[in-house]
Amino acid sequence: MMASASAAAAGTAATPLLAQSVDATGSGAAPAATRRRGFDNQRVPDLGNGTFLNPIMAGDHPDPSILKDGKDYYMTFSTFDSYPGLIIWHSRDLVNWTPLTAALTRNIGSVWAPELCKHKGRYYLYVPVKANPNTSYVMWADKITGPWSEPIDLVLPNHIDPGHAVGEDGSRWLFLSGGDRIRLSDDGLKTIGAVEHVYDPWRYPDTWDVEGFAPEGPKVTRHGDYFYLVTAVGGTAGPPTGHMVIAARSRSINGPWEHHPRNPLVHTTRIGEKWWSRGHATLVEGPGGDWWSVYHGFENGFWTLGRQTLLDPIRWTDDGWFEMTGGDLSQPIAKPGGGSVVGPHGLALSDDFRTLDLGRKWNFFAPGPDEAKRATVKDGALLLHGSGVSPRDSSPLVLIAGDRSYQFECDIELAPGTTAGLLLFYDKMLYCGLGFDEKRFVTHQYGIERGRPANAYGRRMRMRVTNREHIVSYHLSAGGGKTWERFDRGMEVSGYHHNVRGGFLMLRPGLYAAGNGTVAFRNFVFRAL
Repeated sequence: MMASASAAAAGTAATPLLAQSVDATGSGAAPAATRRRGFDNQRVPDLGNGTFLNPIMAGDHPDPSILKDGKDYYMTFSTFDSYPGLIIWHSRDLVNWTPLTAALTRNIGSVWAPELCKHKGRYYLYVPVKANPNTSYVMWADKITGPWSEPIDLVLPNHIDPGHAVGEDGSRWLFLSGGDRIRLSDDGLKTIGAVEHVYDPWRYPDTWDVEGFAPEGPKVTRHGDYFYLVTAVGGTAGPPTGHMVIAARSRSINGPWEHHPRNPLVHTTRIGEKWWSRGHATLVEGPGGDWWSVYHGFENGFWTLGRQTLLDPIRWTDDGWFEMTGGDLSQPIAKPGGGSVVGPHGLALSDDFRTLDLGRKWNFFAPGPDEAKRATVKDGALLLHGSGVSPRDSSPLVLIAGDRSYQFECDIELAPGTTAGLLLFYDKMLYCGLGFDEKRFVTHQYGIERGRPANAYGRRMRMRVTNREHIVSYHLSAGGGKTWERFDRGMEVSGYHHNVRGGFLMLRPGLYAAGNGTVAFRNFVFRAL
């Protein structure tokens, strides 16, 4: 089942911003731009010459919620079924971001489009979830790094995408999907009264190719004499020309709302553009007093990476409105002025397992209440106790990879009665990968078991997965990576994404352990290609 081949083991984590390489901008887009590389050779946005190239957060970082807090910026994203979740990132220049902490450690459901804000010295997270029943929660903290409170149920079963706003009279509100809003108590920890409809969003022509009207992601910013309400319409995925950004304004938080005369402000109009389905925007003042917006989009040809975070410059116009000026965002853009870099962008995905980085790096998919107890580290090994019988019921450990090509490898040692391996995991119904027990391999494709060839390696081997622009191959080594044998099973995974399966997720590298024993994972090495 395997053909012999010899290859060097993948390199260790790269020094941040050590190398430069050329990163193509995608099908039909403008010419390639020089891309700097960081941890593990991962792409980073800062080009080192006063410009940056989107995305500012590669890989699955959808529904960005950004907070300006003095000189500091904090941002978090939808984390759906991955826990610990609601990872908070920090920046002082809007381009280079470092992870701080995961605010949510208990599984309360699939987290959709949270809102991070600060009011009278206290930080708040408003967190809608798809669960049973659907609802929204609020969490608070006196420091951005926590500790964060336990989630408090706001009992909002029929709305998502809360946007926090403070009125001219000091009243607090959550603007919601569908053009609705609800009043908050002064402490922000409960709702007052009923949901009310306050805004009918601008409608696009019915000849446009969209997924559906779906007004969502309302974000309110007060600037000058107006409140500006920025909303997404057209559906989040589906046709790449669907998702778009629109705006309205009012002199009062209570309306009436006037449509922007140049709606939509962001709209992918051609299938050849670099970024598809762009929307869910928030306005933010930059460190030098200029203005920007953050929103998400799919990378042309790489739906598998999920929705990535984009940064677009804003120009305020003489008529009191604003415009996005970055175009299709395929080209380098001058960095925001006045900021500073507080640390290298991103984080290393390679792991020597001297510590257990749950939350910032590793996440369990749809974990049970005691899932974290399955994982410990000892003597440079991740000891993961088995659960279930396959990836679909074993709550794999996964991480976010934001490059279009990469490989990852790991030493795996089984205890009797276990099955383990490496995965490319979308959700419990859609994944691929390679696992093994003492006697046989198990191949996974399309979320199902596809074969069980004999295993001549026994209970310990080093395994490598290569995903080269959706072409996946596996290699095995009995000698710690000095020589490799190619496993006789390959696949193509460009269809492992939301428009096929739903769920708004991404295809993530991961590892799993099934059965009744404990599996030791050592020397996990990730490298973007």
